[in-house]
Amino acid sequence: MSLRPCKVAPEAWPEAEAPAEREPRSEARREPTSGPGSELLRASKHESEQFFSGRQEPEMTWASGQLPEPAGAPHSHPVSVRGDSSLPASPSENQVSERPRCHTDCLEAPLSCLFRRLGCEVGAHPWIFLLVPMVLTATLGTGLIYLPKDVEENLEEQYTPIGSPAKAKRRFVQERFTANDSYRFSISRKSTEVNFACIRAVSNTTSLLEPAILSEVSKVDDVIQDLYAMGENGTQIHYNQVCAKHQGLCVSSNPLLYAWQMNRHLDLRNVTFPIYNHTGQPIYLAGTIGGTFLGERMGMNQLLLEAKAMRLLYYLKTEDEEDNEHSKKWLTHFLNQFSNIEKSLVWKRIQVSGG
Repeated sequence: MSLRPCKVAPEAWPEAEAPAEREPRSEARREPTSGPGSELLRASKHESEQFFSGRQEPEMTWASGQLPEPAGAPHSHPVSVRGDSSLPASPSENQVSERPRCHTDCLEAPLSCLFRRLGCEVGAHPWIFLLVPMVLTATLGTGLIYLPKDVEENLEEQYTPIGSPAKAKRRFVQERFTANDSYRFSISRKSTEVNFACIRAVSNTTSLLEPAILSEVSKVDDVIQDLYAMGENGTQIHYNQVCAKHQGLCVSSNPLLYAWQMNRHLDLRNVTFPIYNHTGQPIYLAGTIGGTFLGERMGMNQLLLEAKAMRLLYYLKTEDEEDNEHSKKWLTHFLNQFSNIEKSLVWKRIQVSGG
């Protein structure tokens, strides 16, 4: 008895139909020739054939992956491993893939080409690129010899911006804290640079609070105030013309030295520090006396026993432009002549340095 082979199930259901395909063949090999169970097997086989013959076979096309793709056909849809047809691409994905890309090398590309050419030129002619900058620098550098040497730089005009907030704040201070260099000079009220000369006198002994030592310091003070500079048209610029004044007199270079010059019999053993009350007028000594050794307390001050050094400060006018120019000329002359002053005067008890 020959068995009719069953139809091959479509590949769309490989897992469900593969066992059904193998089952009839195994039954056919193990089907007994006779017996009571053979009829049951034939009946079940007949029902299964009727079931598969009644099902409508799906259409097999190359798009579903069940048939080989014809030659020359475009690969529009990917084929899944299990044979399932892939979903079509969404319209948004098609728009993204079809959108033109934005090129951002509009600046990088020409620069890269330019530097590539420059590198080729440098490599081909290295000596030109080495010698030309050196010759050009040396040629243009000769113009520095024509710069004025005697003109002093004005840091405020050359290095500060015009209309800056700092200048506006300084004008505010100048309007409310006025200072008159010709009559009521006060260094604490100045908001601009002040021209001044400074000399430091140091005693060779433990203290300069002695009449002999103060006498040598007073000679130095007299020599400095006798200096004069030459102005335009041969005019002389004396210290008393350019010095900052208080109530018509030049501001003293050192208040303690000035007090001793006014009274040579001043008792130097009763000087207090930092404030000394001289003839009812307090004198502040902290900024002009150094190397101090203090004794017993007298009120808010202490008795000044020793002082090693003394500073002499010569303040000059800077309020008017003309006075400022004269002050600078006198100050320049002082700096040029100070070394000659040190050589001309012989000091036995002090050492002097200036600047």
